[in-house]
Amino acid sequence: MNVVLIGYRGTGKSTVGKVVAARLGCELFSTDAEIVKSAGQPIPQIVEQHGWEYFRDLETRTCQELAGKDGLVLDTGGGAVLRPQNVDVLKRMGKVFWLTASVATIAKRIGSDTQRPSLTGSKSFIDEIQDVLRERTPKYQAAADHVIETEGKSVSQVADEILSRL
Repeated sequence: MNVVLIGYRGTGKSTVGKVVAARLGCELFSTDAEIVKSAGQPIPQIVEQHGWEYFRDLETRTCQELAGKDGLVLDTGGGAVLRPQNVDVLKRMGKVFWLTASVATIAKRIGSDTQRPSLTGSKSFIDEIQDVLRERTPKYQAAADHVIETEGKSVSQVADEILSRL
């Protein structure tokens, strides 16, 4: 069985994923890392040269490629839930955990991240987070088997909560 982590960036998917994978003795995969590896360039460069739709195509292909694996923890990109075919694959792969945090916490956690280009282009950082969350929340809810609030919790506490729900 697999553990699939979804949620907006900055909710702890990568960090918690490492701990959960280590505790389960599983391999950790990141859809974003797999995309970067296969494309041979960082995400901002992929998006700048080819656009978000191309990036989403790579994301879908990566989800499909990982679907055949078992015994892994998968840290997905925040937008993986935007395509229904990705959600179908992720739900078939294993238990889907939606990690959540407040807008303020997300902004604090990702404020210095240069590996993701703006999703909206012209909005302020906080407005972008609010708008994207507003759009994605129903998709995260529909995809999730479990919702894990990461606000005010240590990485270990979040990992414990995931493991207790498996």
